[in-house]
Amino acid sequence: MEQLRSAVLAAATLFVGLSAGVFFAYSTSVMLALRHVEDRTFVDVMQKINTAILNGWFLTAYVGALLAALAAVLLHLGGAHRAMLPWLVAATLLYAVVFVVTAAVNVPLNDQLDAAGLTDPTAARAAFEASWNRWNTVRTVSSAGALLTLAVALLRH
Repeated sequence: MEQLRSAVLAAATLFVGLSAGVFFAYSTSVMLALRHVEDRTFVDVMQKINTAILNGWFLTAYVGALLAALAAVLLHLGGAHRAMLPWLVAATLLYAVVFVVTAAVNVPLNDQLDAAGLTDPTAARAAFEASWNRWNTVRTVSSAGALLTLAVALLRH
């Protein structure tokens, strides 16, 4: 059972780290680069990214992070392992924020951008960019916090 706890905690840490890296990369490079392109290019590239990111590699890490974090909590409910719970619950809640923000804000913004097409890229970008970036920063900070708390749990494990 101890090997299972260790493996699940390591998997949660890995998957959260991979997801946090994606959000961080957007905040620190992708969106900064796109800031300097014309509106039509911005909309076209973001529409292509929104399609490309829906792949098995990303979805495994993104969904696997939450599932593994929840499994880690459940595996540490008993006896001597309960000392890990505050770290694991914090990580799970922080990563749950990522899920909620993605579902409630970022995906709807992506869908709006896709629906807008390229007919009026200036208006589409104006309705998308600032809000998407702001909420991606929330996802970046929240997933980084989840990674940090999982790292602490892993070190204490």
